[in-house]
Amino acid sequence: MPGPTLTETLLQPILDSDPAGPRITYYDDATSERIELSAVTLANWAAKTANFLRDDFGFAPGGVVAVALPAHWQTAAVLLGAWWAGADVVLDATAPSDVALVTAEGVESAQADEVVAFSLDAFGKAVPDLPIGVTDYATSVRVHGDQFVPSGAGHAVLDGRAVDDVLAAARARAAQRGFTATDRVLSSAAWSTADDLVDGLLSVLVVGASLVQVSNPNSTSAERRIATEKVTAVLDG
Repeated sequence: MPGPTLTETLLQPILDSDPAGPRITYYDDATSERIELSAVTLANWAAKTANFLRDDFGFAPGGVVAVALPAHWQTAAVLLGAWWAGADVVLDATAPSDVALVTAEGVESAQADEVVAFSLDAFGKAVPDLPIGVTDYATSVRVHGDQFVPSGAGHAVLDGRAVDDVLAAARARAAQRGFTATDRVLSSAAWSTADDLVDGLLSVLVVGASLVQVSNPNSTSAERRIATEKVTAVLDG
């Protein structure tokens, strides 16, 4: 029997212990956007993404998904969806892959059999004027189911690293920082590399903590946000 996927290992303990509590709270200070996702909502988005990859592209465990997206709540959801589907995630759209998940600006440089574009719009608007053959995520993913039954994990999950190695690295970083399930972690760090992703996202989720992720941070809002979001730890951006 294949072992559990990275997504199952990360999400199931949280779903069992605190399904409705805030898991990822996302701010964009440039647009005043704020969105909060519980573990259940995050899992539903991940499931939709996994179903989308499998149903629309025939994606199977062991395939490669390139994710070239900023640190954003949708990025967290699609990463978890890709891992649920058994993907090895690479964080470079120019790397060869089966499916590339990119912003509109990254469409032309993607080197994948299938390219999916993200507007990252708070209201789910599509990317306008996409080239023929490029799929819009926002309009395509919403028709897919919010439950997913995985067909197995691939041998690698993050830039060629195995599940156990990624989990060990995330747990080590969490331990170094003293993160526990009761923590509320504020971060504006990028997720540009595998190590960034371990540091800024996986080290939080692996212990069941919650993340407050901020794009385009406004320093004048930081102190108030720490208080209102009940932040207990801050990662440097």
